[in-house]
Amino acid sequence: MASLFRDRTLGYSRRDSTAAAAAVSTMSLGSGPTSSSRFSTSSSALSPLPSPFPDLTPSLSTTDLRETAYEIFVASCRTSTGKALTYIPSNSSDRSPSPSPSPSASNSNSSSPSMQRSLTSTAASKMKKALGLRSSSSSGIKRTEGSPGSGGKPKKPVTIGELMRIQMKVSENFDSRIRRALLRITAGQVGRRIESTVLPLELLQQFKAANFTDQREYDAWQKRNLKVLEAGLLLHPHMPLDKSNSAAQRLRQIIQAALDRPIETGRNNESMQVLRTAVIALANRSSDGSLFDSCHWADGLPLNLRLYEILLEACFDVNDEASIIEEVDELMDLIKKTWGILGLNQMLHNICFSWVLFNRYVATGQVENDLLEAADSQLAEVAKDAKTTKDPSYAQILNSTLTAMLGWAEKRLLAYHDTFDAGNIESMPTIVSIGVSAAKILVEDISNEYRRRRKGEVDVARSRIDTYIRSSLRTAFAQLMEKADSSRRASRHQPNPLPVLAILAKDVSEQASKEKEIFSPILKRWHPFAAGVAVATLHVCYGNELKQFVSSITELTPDAVQVLRAADKLEKDLVQIAVEDSVDSDDGGKAIIREMPPFEAEGAIANMVKDWIKMRIDRLKEWVDRNLQQEVWNPQANEGGFAPSAVEVLRIIDETLDAFFLLPIPMHPALLPDLMSGLDRCLQYYVSKAKSGCGSRNTYVPTMPALTRCTTATKLWKKKDKTLNTKRNPQVATVNGDNSSGVLQLCVRINTFHRIRTELEVLEKRIITLLRNSESAHVEDFSNGLGKKFEISPAACIEGIQQLSEAVGYRIVFHDLSPVLWDGLYIGEPSSSRIEPFLQELEKNLTIISNTVNERVRTRIIADIMKASFDGFLVVLLAGGPSRIFTQQDSQIIEDDFKSLKDVFWANGDGLPVDIINKYSTTVRDVLPLFRTDAESLIERFRRSTLETYGSSAKSRLPLPPTSGQWNPTEPNTLLRVLCYRNDDAASKFLKKTYNLPKKL
Repeated sequence: MASLFRDRTLGYSRRDSTAAAAAVSTMSLGSGPTSSSRFSTSSSALSPLPSPFPDLTPSLSTTDLRETAYEIFVASCRTSTGKALTYIPSNSSDRSPSPSPSPSASNSNSSSPSMQRSLTSTAASKMKKALGLRSSSSSGIKRTEGSPGSGGKPKKPVTIGELMRIQMKVSENFDSRIRRALLRITAGQVGRRIESTVLPLELLQQFKAANFTDQREYDAWQKRNLKVLEAGLLLHPHMPLDKSNSAAQRLRQIIQAALDRPIETGRNNESMQVLRTAVIALANRSSDGSLFDSCHWADGLPLNLRLYEILLEACFDVNDEASIIEEVDELMDLIKKTWGILGLNQMLHNICFSWVLFNRYVATGQVENDLLEAADSQLAEVAKDAKTTKDPSYAQILNSTLTAMLGWAEKRLLAYHDTFDAGNIESMPTIVSIGVSAAKILVEDISNEYRRRRKGEVDVARSRIDTYIRSSLRTAFAQLMEKADSSRRASRHQPNPLPVLAILAKDVSEQASKEKEIFSPILKRWHPFAAGVAVATLHVCYGNELKQFVSSITELTPDAVQVLRAADKLEKDLVQIAVEDSVDSDDGGKAIIREMPPFEAEGAIANMVKDWIKMRIDRLKEWVDRNLQQEVWNPQANEGGFAPSAVEVLRIIDETLDAFFLLPIPMHPALLPDLMSGLDRCLQYYVSKAKSGCGSRNTYVPTMPALTRCTTATKLWKKKDKTLNTKRNPQVATVNGDNSSGVLQLCVRINTFHRIRTELEVLEKRIITLLRNSESAHVEDFSNGLGKKFEISPAACIEGIQQLSEAVGYRIVFHDLSPVLWDGLYIGEPSSSRIEPFLQELEKNLTIISNTVNERVRTRIIADIMKASFDGFLVVLLAGGPSRIFTQQDSQIIEDDFKSLKDVFWANGDGLPVDIINKYSTTVRDVLPLFRTDAESLIERFRRSTLETYGSSAKSRLPLPPTSGQWNPTEPNTLLRVLCYRNDDAASKFLKKTYNLPKKL
């Protein structure tokens, strides 16, 4: 405690040091038992905390304790030199000591020199300065210029003793009586220290009923002294008391009897002698049987602490209960003189004084922060003391006191958002300091568990602050939840009210900013990452609510998107604060970030949008299935020559894109590829479904018959020809039963595919426009076309147009015109079965098709019909069966017919371009010269081609070349077929000799 009285400044008072002038008039005090109660009026407004020291009531009331404490104070402050005390009458201006006491004087104010010193000489308090307490504008008591009965004459300056009387709210009569008694006691015990006297026992013997106003006052006074003896010797003794102690039993009986009937207290009275014997026996007890040089009657716990607490409370100005008097240094010196009687020391003084300062701050409405800072400063001394002693009694007192202080502080700190605002935020650092200091002492110096563990493993201050932050913010978050719910209910009738969690996200963000700006700078003194802990707590609280919300979402709604976007923004704000707060940490804030599991709001939005996309795509696919089954593909029924189902599909896709970009999400560019992919697949599915069962080129091209010149060739060809007409692709066999894949229906499908492909280009341009108007789009989103174009459906349309275009050509040539091609062309004599009937039918089909298909695909279809016609012409010449035979002279007829065929497609320049006709006619033009070539030359060319193809293995016997269908003037199979259909002896002999084929067809 020595440092407490050193002249040092612990800080400045945050409150204006100006105080109202403290003044009280010299009180007109009566002599009755109620006189002391007149001083209790001002204290009734105080609201102190329950004392950490055990309650002594009902054995002793607060008034009993105060009067006893005052008696001990006065007795302790008198000289202990063994000499008789001086006595100064109140009407004497001479303050020099008189030679002998005058017990019969009507009033007594004798005291030790320090008590007798005038307050006019009091300097500024060093203690208040050391504790950082504000100075009062006046001393602790107003000086009056006169008093009743003095005739208005000036009264002598108030002394320290007089000040203490007023501070203790003791009447002048009471004070005078105790001083007279003490004079008598010391006169009879010269040379004895006051500690060797049992004060209540001596006081009982000094007064009789005549010394009081009436019997009632005397009885009350006597009972109080007996109760003090009971409390100090029986209930709260200095040493544990054996129940069988005879003196204790005797004293208990005397006190019980005296409470019913007052005892005689004369010096030679027997009852008084019995009482004295019992009291002295108990007061002089020792653990080893030796005699004490002092009496122990007021130094047992907690009696001594309660008495000392009352004395310390006298340091507060009666006129300004939140202020310590300026004379506290001198008064405290006198109060410490009671340590001998009360059995106290500096350590116990420190803990008691800490409690008194703290309790007075609480009791006076928590407005005088100086008191709180003084208590905090005093706790620093207590912390030092706690490390120097392991006394169990002291530890018990320390534990109860600090527990009470910590309990009060933590009640506020565990919900500091409710406790502190702009008006009282200045007190928060000191309250936190007191809470942390108390917790550290309790844990580090009292807790056995802490001693068993290595101290380095426990950071008490940081742990407590961490607890305060998390607890308070959880409470604050619950209040924000209620507030957000109320706001939602209040706005439910307004258009587009915000969802609760969206409101909450905004409020939590504001709370985090407030935490960072107001509370975290204070708490950072004890916890370097206070702001990080705070936002991590808010993050977890909001995350728990968000998780429940997300789990309850079944579809993408505006409310859901609003909540998730608000959550995403909140998370970014909280993480930013955490990162900034942890920039100096060893791990760069990783520990705090690990406490903040991601909201994954963007992921949740993305998943819901993907679900939304899937739902739309699945719905569109179902629509395609349903409507394609009903589509008739009839050019007369379909305006524009394309299917209504395609128009509707494109309309649905357009609406889906509009709906997608209207979604209030921050990630249109990121999720657009998912939507485009789904729509792309749907269109591909539509095309695939629309062309399914329509056949292709291979569906209508017949299988090439084997080579033969035998007489049974006719039967064989008819068998093969039957295959040509009936054994088609299974798909064609199915659709031939209806008209859904007729030539005109195929043309409508081709038109539809072309329309889809054209509209896709328009859609892609519109998507770019929608993307530019999206708030979430960035420049880099337009740097490439990935995810913004249809990838597979345009190719599917091109492939579908190609497939169906070829199917149209080969169907017309090999199926629809089969009667005039297969059954008519060059049957028997070529000169009498030429190509004209085929051309007539072909021209009719070309006219119908030209009027049906879109002009953008017309050329392609006509070209495919031409190609199919050229292929059909070659098949008739090279695989037409045994009903056809040609001479070398027939070559001119064949060439003229082919020219006529080409002219149909050229149409005098109005048809296909010449280069396209030449491109597709190349094979026919290359093969036709073979029909003009003589048989010997053909045979030689065949030998040479076969040897080149098969090598030396063909020298001994020419192999029969397989039918490839790829006609070529140098290809063995093509040459051999020309020979097989040649009506020539040389050809017949060669075929008979080489392959044993008959000489005659």
